[in-house]
Amino acid sequence: MRASIARLHAPVYALLRFITGMMFACHGAQKVLGWLDGHVQATFSFHWFGGLIELVCGVLIAIGLVTRAAAFLASGEMMVAYFKSHFAFAFANLHWLPIINKGELAVVYCFLFLFIFVHGPGRYSLDHRLAIDP
Repeated sequence: MRASIARLHAPVYALLRFITGMMFACHGAQKVLGWLDGHVQATFSFHWFGGLIELVCGVLIAIGLVTRAAAFLASGEMMVAYFKSHFAFAFANLHWLPIINKGELAVVYCFLFLFIFVHGPGRYSLDHRLAIDP
């Protein structure tokens, strides 16, 4: 049983990386392109740059190209988003818990991308295929 589950590690990790990256890219597409019922942010604003990071890094993580760098940048962007937007809300309303200050998605993305950064691109990635980060 254990060996049969272990063989699923690489494809399931690739699926996790792909789905997470594409969901992150969707957030960026909303801010930068106005797609998916989003609103284009003012060009070169804080939210526009965040959206650009989300769009580009999300696609890179999804396809597994320069995965570690993209995941590190995405993780950092989510940390900044949490402390700049959600944790700042906590001081105004005395709620530091992410579930209360609506920052749980930023926290989950931050730590998920940190995991991807540490774990690497995985077997089913362009990085592995091109021997960039085997």
